[in-house]
Amino acid sequence: MPADFLRPSGRKALIIDGKIAAAAVIAENERATAALIARGVKPGLAVVLVGDDPASGVYVRSKSKMAAALGFTSQQHNLPATVAQADLNALIDKLNADPAIHGILVQLPLPRGLDSAAALERIDPRKDVDGIHPVNAGLLATGAAARALVPCTPFGSMKLIERTMTALGRKVDGAEAVVIGRSNLMGKPMAQLLLAQNATVTVAHSRTRDLPGVVRRADIVVAAVGQPEMVRGDWLKDGAVVIDVGINRIDAGEGKYRLVGDVAYDEALDRAGAITPVPGGVGQMTVPLLMANTIEAARRAAGA
Repeated sequence: MPADFLRPSGRKALIIDGKIAAAAVIAENERATAALIARGVKPGLAVVLVGDDPASGVYVRSKSKMAAALGFTSQQHNLPATVAQADLNALIDKLNADPAIHGILVQLPLPRGLDSAAALERIDPRKDVDGIHPVNAGLLATGAAARALVPCTPFGSMKLIERTMTALGRKVDGAEAVVIGRSNLMGKPMAQLLLAQNATVTVAHSRTRDLPGVVRRADIVVAAVGQPEMVRGDWLKDGAVVIDVGINRIDAGEGKYRLVGDVAYDEALDRAGAITPVPGGVGQMTVPLLMANTIEAARRAAGA
């Protein structure tokens, strides 16, 4: 990825432009898909949407659209919110058995009354392109990241960290990193990815004592705690690379709202070396890396 994904802010920090970074991933996906198709392997992605949540519907359509644009076999299965667990499980079993499908994604959250864990754990780990099956989580946690399918948001965050550090003439190897947040979907896999690159990693959270002091040690800060603008500018080490995963709605008055991250962005511009904006940062990477996971699953299935 060329360094054009870093752009000036007019202040100290460079802005990590997720849209430009994502475009490079999409181009890689196009090349990889074309190479597989030339060998007779067409990646296949199936997305399962249960209920009619508007935000989930928009997100699922964006996934299906990108899959189709890349030339995948693309399936979208829409189930009513009243679907029985047994019927959802049966669909997953059918997709597990379909050799044309290499990736299965069950869009969360599921409607009340459905067991999300039971559904997600039913997916064949080799087709778990969301990277949240216990088998994939276990491979990542035991240092076998090359064999795992990695959750897309930490995967995207790690790519941004690696490429930003390289562009700044620094290394992840030996750097001190703080991950704020300990969720199974983001904080824990993020820590494992940083450890795999030989960073010294602290996993912090809302109950960490002297959280500002912990954050001030970090060369790399990943904020994924879900609290708007919790991380203040003066918490940051001078020149730190900051990846803000938070997406929070706050009141903008007159019935409107605006999106902010977990980092006080305006304050951070005077302290950080580089920072992702919200929106326009890590979120841009998620769908392209879901496609990358599907391509990898197809490659493994074909022994390519």
